Parts: sequence; structure tokens; C-alpha cells
Amino acid sequence: MPQTWLVVGLGNPGPQYELTRHNVGQMVVDELARRRGEGFRTHKANARVAETWLRPGGPKIVLAKPHTFMNVSGGPVAGLARFYGIDPAHIIVVHDELDIPFDAIRLKTGGGHGGHNGVRDVAKALGTPDFTRVRVGIGRPPGRQDPADWVLAPFSGTDRAGLPVLVADAADAVEQVIDEGLLAAQQRHHAPRA
Repeated sequence: MPQTWLVVGLGNPGPQYELTRHNVGQMVVDELARRRGEGFRTHKANARVAETWLRPGGPKIVLAKPHTFMNVSGGPVAGLARFYGIDPAHIIVVHDELDIPFDAIRLKTGGGHGGHNGVRDVAKALGTPDFTRVRVGIGRPPGRQDPADWVLAPFSGTDRAGLPVLVADAADAVEQVIDEGLLAAQQRHHAPRA
């Protein structure tokens, strides 16, 4: 029986945050559910989940969007991991990343949180930083704009036009990590675009 994977899209709850940069992780999880024709349902771990498979006969995937605000995402992630019996090595957290340019994706397992409070809280709740991160680049704010205001703002016109491709690329990266492993996904998604 293939190992079940937990794929969590970080973000903030509520319609006012749906299209903001901070919610790009949830956009990726929505795309993964859309590809499989799945809807989300409320789970007792304070999250919305969709249970699906990578492909027929392939690994089971639990797609999740915490109901909590970004900075306290750890509780729902740890609760879902316990409920489904999923080891941190089979958890993928998808989140926005200021230090990566818009339209780039970087993948890693373990290491520090890089100042990302959602990732910090997940690592604390799981008791380990050793889970995979799909880091979706949103770039730094222009000029002196406060990064907190930047991440909570909707994508600008130019970025909004490229957002579907970025979200699809990140969803592809999640699928590849599950199917072929982290190294293969890094080799594909860290390469410069042709």
C-alpha cells in the first residue's frame, strides 16, 4: 500500500484574503483538487480537506487548507498528520516566499523557516523541520513598502496575468515530489526557464 501524503497550502481564511500573495499556497492546493475533480470538506482538525490520489492506483493524497491564520497553521497540520498517520517525511507544505522572485519555485526539505511564520509554526507543532516545502516566489515589495502589507495585497496586474502558470508549475512540483522524489523535482523546477 503506497504511503499517504499530506499536502498543505498555507494562507489566511476568509474571502478578503483569497487572492492575496500570502494565499498562493492555498491556490496551489485548489489547483491540485481541481485537476482531480475534488471538492473540500470541513475536517475536525480545523482545516478543509480533499482526499484523492496522485493517479488511479497511485499514492493517496490528503489536500488541506487550514482554517486558521497563517501564523498558527501548525495546529491543524499536526492534527491532520496524527489523524491520517502521516510522518513528517510525507508532508509537503506549499507557501509564499518573499526571497524568491515572482514566477520561480524552490523546493527543499528541512532547514530553517527563513522568517516565514507559517512554516515556523508548522515546524514547532510537528516537532521537526523535516518536511518538504514548495516555496512559491512572490518577490519583494517595491521601494519601502512594508513586506507585511505586500503579502496581504492582491497580485498586481502583471503578476496576476502570470499567476495561473506559476500556480500550475507549483502544482506540477508537488506531483513530481510525490511521484519521483525531491531531487528529480528540484532538477526540473530549479533549472532556468527555456
